Amino acid sequence: MKLLLFSDLHADIAAAKELLRRSESFDVLIGAGDFGNMRRQVRDCITVLRTCDKPTILVAGNNESVEELREACHDWPAAIVLHGTSTTVQGVTFFGVGGGIPVTPFGNWSYDFSEVQATEWLKDMPTGGVLVTHSPPKGAVDIASNGKSLGSTAIRDAIVRTQPVFAVCGHIHASAGKCEMIGSTSVINAGPNGIEWEIPS
Repeated sequence: MKLLLFSDLHADIAAAKELLRRSESFDVLIGAGDFGNMRRQVRDCITVLRTCDKPTILVAGNNESVEELREACHDWPAAIVLHGTSTTVQGVTFFGVGGGIPVTPFGNWSYDFSEVQATEWLKDMPTGGVLVTHSPPKGAVDIASNGKSLGSTAIRDAIVRTQPVFAVCGHIHASAGKCEMIGSTSVINAGPNGIEWEIPS
């Protein structure tokens, strides 16, 4: 299974068009949140991407809520929005949780959750699937431009417990495009340029 991973488009139409152009070569697309900016422009990139007919698994970022993302995707049949839920595509289980975890310093507009809330949503994550989150796990692809590690302990604990095939995230722009390991799990901070990944059949 060939996958195209991306995150943090932030209403960048040109980046969305390039992802759409590349999508024909892939079996599944994964979008790890932040399609809009500060709860606005959520539909801008979705309007471009929705012509893709490949299964596309999405989670909300902290710049849009799950409800706002689902509304933006209502006329995109191939889109699957996850939040504390899973879906299976070609025999592979994908589990997703959206939002900023832990709570960001950005204020009331940011769609954020505590580590306690995240732990609750992640408790039903199955073993050996693919994890899709907006926020990275603590200690992997989570270093911000100021050098601080801003990832989630709840997400890291879930990865250690369930050992996903790989995990996709975004959120921390300074770590975009990077891949690090937690145990045997590759953790990819996808970024807006898109990263190719493959699950051996």
